Amino acid sequence: MTDQQLRVSKIENGTVIDHIAGGQALNVLAILGIDGSRGETVSVGMNVPSDRLGRKDVVKVEDRELSQSELDVLSLIAPAATINIIRGYDVVEKNLVERPSSVTGVLECPNQHCITAEDEPIDTHFEVLDDGVRCVYCDTIIRESIAEQIKV
Repeated sequence: MTDQQLRVSKIENGTVIDHIAGGQALNVLAILGIDGSRGETVSVGMNVPSDRLGRKDVVKVEDRELSQSELDVLSLIAPAATINIIRGYDVVEKNLVERPSSVTGVLECPNQHCITAEDEPIDTHFEVLDDGVRCVYCDTIIRESIAEQIKV
């Protein structure tokens, strides 16, 4: 099989997340809350050759288009990703993810003493840094394992 051949078949409708850094596809699935329990059809290519990245991961999710909040969080672990919306086997929209300046309500603060960890009715709020995120309430910085802090 040459690198020019398709490794996974085309999808009729859904989203293709391309140019994910090698080894991050499973974190992308975690962010999207995809664990197989809802019967989603998902194709994953890991460490496939890429001219742009050397090696990359690709995730194809059938019959689902991503929300802006999902894209915002996705950008934290896959800043070079491209999002392709597929309808009738054709790419109808192609976008680069854009890192937001902040994310609200999608990550959990790992600091057990943060006000958001208490029984207060307050959403988490993180400022996006070049190398991670910072809780605006307690200043906790998360640089590694951002995907593990995703609220499900």
